[in-house]
Amino acid sequence: MTTTQGANTGVDFSVAAEPWDAADGTRLRAMQRAELDARYGCDDHEPGSAPTAEDITVFLVARDGQGAAVACGALRQLDAASAEIKRMFVLPGHRGSGVAAAVLRSLESEAARLGLRELKLETGTAQPDAIGFYEREGYRPIDNFGPYAGEPLSVCYARSFG
Repeated sequence: MTTTQGANTGVDFSVAAEPWDAADGTRLRAMQRAELDARYGCDDHEPGSAPTAEDITVFLVARDGQGAAVACGALRQLDAASAEIKRMFVLPGHRGSGVAAAVLRSLESEAARLGLRELKLETGTAQPDAIGFYEREGYRPIDNFGPYAGEPLSVCYARSFG
């Protein structure tokens, strides 16, 4: 478990691995899905297969000082050297608190622990906040990869490390 203090907020967050199917993670992912459905005006906005307990390498949940689940993120390993970031989500009331960066740093630490050298991700054209966040965090635009190749709503990023 990683404990970190949010930027400019003084709020402590703990980030730890949890089972994919646990109630809080399931609730956070459902909220993310509803938000994206509203942004894109449909429920068919994710190319490729949705992540499952069977193909997620690690699923992290961030909790505030009172233990409430406020953010999540996952890694789905692509090959021996890389993984894809999946299901990054922060409750709207906690955006700007630093918890997204805490989850991302924890995912990167998990990737390094696994011996991975690159993280990739896909976000969408209707998510300028996510695009700005990943660019601020050092992720560079890449050609759309895998199931996102040729998808007009997809925007892909990567960051190498290690």
